[in-house]
Amino acid sequence: MKNILVIGATGQIGSELSMKLRSIYGSDNVVAGYIHGAEPTGRLAESGPSAVCDVTDGAAIAEVVKTHKIDTIFNLAALLSVVAESKPKLAWKIGIDGLWNVLEVARENECAVFTPSSIGSFGPETPSDHTPQDTIQRPRTIYGVSKVTTELLSDYYHNKYGVDTRSVRFPGLISYVTPPGGGTTDYAVDIYYSAVRGEKFICPIGAGTYMDMMYMPDALNGAIQLMEADPSRLIHRNGFNIASMSFEPGQIFANIKKYRPEFEMEYNIDPLKQSIADSWPNSIDDVCARQEWDWNPEFNLDSMTRDMLERLSARLLQK
Repeated sequence: MKNILVIGATGQIGSELSMKLRSIYGSDNVVAGYIHGAEPTGRLAESGPSAVCDVTDGAAIAEVVKTHKIDTIFNLAALLSVVAESKPKLAWKIGIDGLWNVLEVARENECAVFTPSSIGSFGPETPSDHTPQDTIQRPRTIYGVSKVTTELLSDYYHNKYGVDTRSVRFPGLISYVTPPGGGTTDYAVDIYYSAVRGEKFICPIGAGTYMDMMYMPDALNGAIQLMEADPSRLIHRNGFNIASMSFEPGQIFANIKKYRPEFEMEYNIDPLKQSIADSWPNSIDDVCARQEWDWNPEFNLDSMTRDMLERLSARLLQK
């Protein structure tokens, strides 16, 4: 039986991952780590243990790990891409100094560590179509720079100290539970909210801008599946390309209109978001994840759209 700590459990991915882990490993075996001012609420607070766990405080992380006999850490503490550009020093402090703390605690207490990377770890010199697993990574944003460093530092701790580090390069994540939080791909979440509310969507990303996206259920399953994978099969640990779908704004708009014919969209380009999006891949090749740990997503654009509209409508009606 695993004892798991989720650092950043009240963040964009953390709350959903924590609940998914509790459904698999038991509520008492998954500790929701949070910072002051971002305490767990609702089901997350009621369904299992939680603890103050600031990623920038190594001693606090160690205390939680020892108290709860943690053997696996999901480290989700990070600023998202657009927010990070306005706060680069904080982005580094949380993303890299924080990761160092996590890895040191893991080394001393023999914990496995999952710290997600991102398609933001690539850059304008990276091949943009079918981006390979092993390729040039020269990002020009602090978000991307920190994600490349995350991959290298995690590999370092595995190679030098034997820490079981693993990660995936998440694409844009789309969820009916978690609202947008400052990411470049958040337009693909916002658009569903607008459709369900009967509002015209103002798209900040230009027509023809392709980016990889993934429905949150697939992202959660991928993270958990990788941490359960046979280590002897893993050639690439930090981090694996994983893909599900790639689309541009016009395609997601057209797909939504199949179910909401009255839906409207117009463009008002955000220069910062567009510049970041232009530096990211159009689509990535995830053959290594499929070969090394049997990665296989369940959702495509149409099945995600149907599920998002149905679930988001139900959630908004409850409010």
